[in-house]
Amino acid sequence: MRADPRRRVPRTDTLLADPELAAASARLGRELVKTAVAQVQQRIRDGALAPADAVPAVLSGLSATASSLRPVLNATGVLVHTNLGRAPLSPAALEAVVAAGATTDVELDLVTGRRGPRGEAAIAALLTAVPAAEAALVVNNCAAALALTATALGGELVIARGELVEIGDGFRIPELLEATGARLREVGTTNRVTLADYRAALSEQTGAVLKVHPSNFVVRGFTRSVPVAELAAGLAGSGVPLVADVGSGLLRPHPVLPDEPDLQTTLADGADLVLASGDKLLGGPQAGLVLGRAELAQRLRRHPLYRAFRVDKTTLAALEATLRGPLPPVQQMLAADVAGLRRRARGLAARLAAAGLDAVAVDSEARVGGGGAPEHPLPSAAVSLPAEFAAPLRAGTPPVVGYLAGDRTLLDLRSLRTEDDEALAAAVLEVAIRCR
Repeated sequence: MRADPRRRVPRTDTLLADPELAAASARLGRELVKTAVAQVQQRIRDGALAPADAVPAVLSGLSATASSLRPVLNATGVLVHTNLGRAPLSPAALEAVVAAGATTDVELDLVTGRRGPRGEAAIAALLTAVPAAEAALVVNNCAAALALTATALGGELVIARGELVEIGDGFRIPELLEATGARLREVGTTNRVTLADYRAALSEQTGAVLKVHPSNFVVRGFTRSVPVAELAAGLAGSGVPLVADVGSGLLRPHPVLPDEPDLQTTLADGADLVLASGDKLLGGPQAGLVLGRAELAQRLRRHPLYRAFRVDKTTLAALEATLRGPLPPVQQMLAADVAGLRRRARGLAARLAAAGLDAVAVDSEARVGGGGAPEHPLPSAAVSLPAEFAAPLRAGTPPVVGYLAGDRTLLDLRSLRTEDDEALAAAVLEVAIRCR
């Protein structure tokens, strides 16, 4: 008679008592390891795994952390990729997050022992980076910044029809504004608006004039918009605030992106408040940035809704470190030298070809992504592999996300740090071995 195969399956308590799995339980939590043990036991019951290989199999199935989020190599050529978490944090910001994860003085003045202002250092760093601003505050994303602004300023919001935009995942600016209770006064047409249109719409009910940068599309042809400087001059003396949502978080003009609005210039041109994201071209954590006139910033800060949108200590720490620390990865990628990218691509392709792979270096076009500079391609270089590499690369460790171009998988290097090249080559070689 055949022995019951269930007798061959190691007991749960026996496996959990193994020193390596006990250490993993201490690091990741017992329940997570127990779940991995149960999965391995089932594989043994199914005959897909030998009992002697149970512990290594459990260890290989565990995440590096207790979170299910996995680090990914972004070879898409999209520098700010929303599906991949937008801007990767700098080493300085990551260290700051770890430090802030402990007990901190986020709202304590250590000299007096009394409650201190929350986020004071991050705000100071913002004001240093954007000297045209009198004051600043930070909320949890740019949509929150816009909702808080609309609610706190109240009344009717005057906005050009061509700026009633939809961004990612069906999210529409007018729906957000209307959800705050604001009334929208649309001016102009889809393709043209003039200063006279704005001025004619002003009334005693006007809470603000809102200018939204259409960051993910471009309208060409017979078009007209009103620049911030012209609009600010036209509103002078009206008492109506001009609020500009510039979106991408570019602090100052950048030579690579001459048409992308930045916070410093927009304020210098006369905007009373500017709104932006922290996790796009700024290269920091997810945050909504509000900068401008002190009186208006204080109105937003004292509004009850501000409490609901307040950021945590790790966001404040990462933002401050991004602003004060070395150049964050997104800004390094933006400034990457094309000749250097081509050298990297040729080196990686030669290494992979030497291992017998169909790999070649090719020129490519990268993008800013994240709703920034939609028609401004960035010259780049990529490693080209057969199309069948795309799916197994995504399933590897670490996952590598490239993109398909015809019958080839392209791994664009502008969206990868130079120090990631070794991990990229190893991931490709591992896929090649598995697929042979």
